[in-house]
Amino acid sequence: MPDRPRTVIAEDQYLLRDGLTHLLTAHGFDVVAAVGSGPELAAALREHRPDVSVVDVRMPPTNTDEGLQVALAARREMPGLPILVLSQHVEQLYARELLADGTGAVGYLLKDRVFNAEQFVDAVRRVADGGTAMDPEVIAKLVAGNAHDPLAALTPREREVLELMAEGCSNAAIAARLHFSEGAVGKHTANLFAKLGIAASDDTNRRVLAVLAYLGAG
Repeated sequence: MPDRPRTVIAEDQYLLRDGLTHLLTAHGFDVVAAVGSGPELAAALREHRPDVSVVDVRMPPTNTDEGLQVALAARREMPGLPILVLSQHVEQLYARELLADGTGAVGYLLKDRVFNAEQFVDAVRRVADGGTAMDPEVIAKLVAGNAHDPLAALTPREREVLELMAEGCSNAAIAARLHFSEGAVGKHTANLFAKLGIAASDDTNRRVLAVLAYLGAG
């Protein structure tokens, strides 16, 4: 990730859009465009091909799922384009589609569950780095919607590790949350990769593939 990631913000409410711009700028992001509608977002993504985009789901002109639809179309046109979605609700179908290409660099946060600037900025950075940042409530709804469980072979502890991985936690953060060593986290991670049939490759990609298996999006 560049020192000052080039960022596009898409939010139809002026005060929130301005607030996001100032917040990310203060934390070292270069906001190259801040737009308030779906067509403006599509144009900004094509023009700038940003290092990360923060996208509201509901935007003009339809005020339904315009922002998310534009983000999905952009990911199809530019595979791996980093997108962090902000929403009031979990749109299960579109959240799955956002994850389904397997390239990572995606996030889905619920607006009323972002509690502080550090949490939000960390999520934006993880997505810009090619990882995932999923709200636990989004994860719960996606997993609950699965007709079949791809994780039946995992132990309860391995499932806990994978759930925190889906939220975007590092091994150190998982160790702190579950109160055991990073070495133990590494062993659980290696075991769950093996059980999910994820071959050795770049560790970030393995984590993304494991998260996709967890969400049933693969």
